Amino acid sequence: MLTGKNIIGQSYGQKGKEKFSAYDPSLNANINEPTFFDATNEEVNQAANLAAQGFDSYRKLGNHRRAEFLEAIASQIEALGGVLIYRAMQETGLPQARLEGERERTVGQLRLFANYISEGSYVEARIDTSDPSRKPLPRPDLRMMQVAMGPVVVFGASNFPLAFSVAGGDTASALAAGCPVIVKAHPAHPGTSELVGDAIKKAAEMTGMPEGVFSMLHGKSYEVGVLLVKHPAIKAIAFTGSYTGGKALFDLANVRPEPIPVYAEMGSINPVFILPDALKNNTKNIAAGLAGSISLGVGQFCTNPGLIVSLKNTDSEFYINELKNTLGTLAAAPMLTPTIKNAYLKGVNSFEEKAHVSKLTKTGQPENSSLAVPTLFKTDIQSFLDDPSLSEEVFGPSSLITESTNKEDIFRVAESLSGHLTATIHATEKDLEDYSELVTILEKKVGRIIFNGYPTGVEVTNSMMHGGPFPASTNGQYTSVGTNAIKRFLRPVSYQNFPQQALPKQLQNDYHKIWRLIDGEMKK
Repeated sequence: MLTGKNIIGQSYGQKGKEKFSAYDPSLNANINEPTFFDATNEEVNQAANLAAQGFDSYRKLGNHRRAEFLEAIASQIEALGGVLIYRAMQETGLPQARLEGERERTVGQLRLFANYISEGSYVEARIDTSDPSRKPLPRPDLRMMQVAMGPVVVFGASNFPLAFSVAGGDTASALAAGCPVIVKAHPAHPGTSELVGDAIKKAAEMTGMPEGVFSMLHGKSYEVGVLLVKHPAIKAIAFTGSYTGGKALFDLANVRPEPIPVYAEMGSINPVFILPDALKNNTKNIAAGLAGSISLGVGQFCTNPGLIVSLKNTDSEFYINELKNTLGTLAAAPMLTPTIKNAYLKGVNSFEEKAHVSKLTKTGQPENSSLAVPTLFKTDIQSFLDDPSLSEEVFGPSSLITESTNKEDIFRVAESLSGHLTATIHATEKDLEDYSELVTILEKKVGRIIFNGYPTGVEVTNSMMHGGPFPASTNGQYTSVGTNAIKRFLRPVSYQNFPQQALPKQLQNDYHKIWRLIDGEMKK
């Protein structure tokens, strides 16, 4: 039964005076039970101090104990069964199949990290043995490995109530690294968050984790998040959401007496480049795939394609008509929150008001409801290059087409882009040869380049890069999806001339369970 309380270690808190209700976008109405309470300053301090107190105990438990904890979280989430899915459907308006798939992704990435840390090589052990005979000075014995950074605050995302939320990839990777986690639950799905938070709490109890390893705090206002970012016990922040929210957290973290890293994934327009030979040979399929990608999840994925670039010819006229007609047949669907719907309306209206932008779809946006319909716009290359606002994300089911009469203008569009999560190229081998410069440009602009596919759908694997140059994220070196995400919450420490028994076991001479770089050679 939901209580609306905050989870603080192995206890609950409900001291706040500020309270709020969940919202059902399908009914465009509040869900009155239960009432959720914003965490107080006292509760924030309690959660942060517990995390700091439990940090050393948790990071020294060993990889297999932490893996056991991650496995237990996955099992406890599965044990919630239909209760979790039903509540998530209420709070998001998302269909059952989508949420069941997201639950599988959530437990899958927990188990992926459990397996990853059990193998152990993620610590990237390096050993340079001493050389007493080196001239003019002897070389010392130096050994280095990655260690956990400290307590992490994770901000749940609005658009993924499970996979980027309380037990999502940020939480999984931080816990795998050995860092206690405090989740700031997203107010768009507080009941879903509480159910998952309780599952983590139960898993921590079952596996004997330190009390401060996990807490979850509610907060409809910004105040709770600000208090968490400013708390001196916190050593890193993970965030998925808007540019405005992510940049505010980044700025706040960098004016602390001790600045801390903020790994914020802040959105993207995910440009799609359709090259002429591919368009000629696969026009209808490209149009159908684009329509599905634009409208997927009512456009509320950070990887929905917001810009489509191609050459202007008879083939492009056909695919644009196909795309326009397909999108025009789609029924209105609920967006996640009134705030997101209002922001989508604002973005669509701003495009409609521009003289150099034409609206191709005829259906207007439903007023005074959470519903939205796809919108397709078109502009010319020069207008796109001259108007920076056309490069801004409109979060929702919309996209902007721009056409060129020559190859050089397509390169100009690519060069004009800021940082994005993805770029897609639809091309044949001939196109790739003719437009080889395009890949070179896009490597500087994005974290992932897709060939003959669509940007929506982010695989949770060892090789995934979900991030990109600013402003797609605050640190383009790191991914927020896949096992490499663990590196955000680790830092290197070198040990010089230590006796064997005082070294971490991964750096001792007789430890052979992981891959290590020993005197420049990878060995196990």
